[in-house]
Amino acid sequence: MGKKDIRIDDYIDQAQEFAQPVLIHLRQLVHKACPDVQETIKWGMPSFDYKGPYCGMAAFKQHAVFGFWKAKLINDPEGYLKDRAADGGEAMYQMGRITSLNDLPPDKVILDFLAQAKKLNDEGIKLPAEPKKKKTELVMPEELVTALKKNRKALATYEAFSPSHKREYLEWIQEAKTEATRQKRISTAIEWMTEGKNKNWKYERK
Repeated sequence: MGKKDIRIDDYIDQAQEFAQPVLIHLRQLVHKACPDVQETIKWGMPSFDYKGPYCGMAAFKQHAVFGFWKAKLINDPEGYLKDRAADGGEAMYQMGRITSLNDLPPDKVILDFLAQAKKLNDEGIKLPAEPKKKKTELVMPEELVTALKKNRKALATYEAFSPSHKREYLEWIQEAKTEATRQKRISTAIEWMTEGKNKNWKYERK
């Protein structure tokens, strides 16, 4: 029987009230589908290992997330699993933004996904290598330049960033599909940089 990690108990206790029943339920399903699963914390979030990375979950202020390490290899005819870039890139993992138990697929669907993920690890099947993306030259949006000039703290943070951290913000803004999303991301970027945060601060180990 897989051993439970008390750190996940603490994580659930500290999560927002709406997220607690979601995390508890998902945890139960993981153990039901894979009794030998091992719990741990990775990048500050609950993670489950079974012969390698298996699945994971997390809770934020307004939503929770759940997904699989090898989601791309899981058969999902009903389309429950989405690309991680869904929801404008805001939701981590493949089940999108979960705000209640009603947002989850039926238990039998989740258990099937878990069984498939377990089999993939049992058979040692690895994810195909991602093709290397050719890095394109990123131009700093004029709106971002203007916004940074108006906010000394954000500008100081941006100037202190490594090239990779600067690129994360610029790519995020450039990849916006609508002008409204683009403006929202610029505003969010300024807010986060004012607080000294890089683009992926949510997912860093606390």
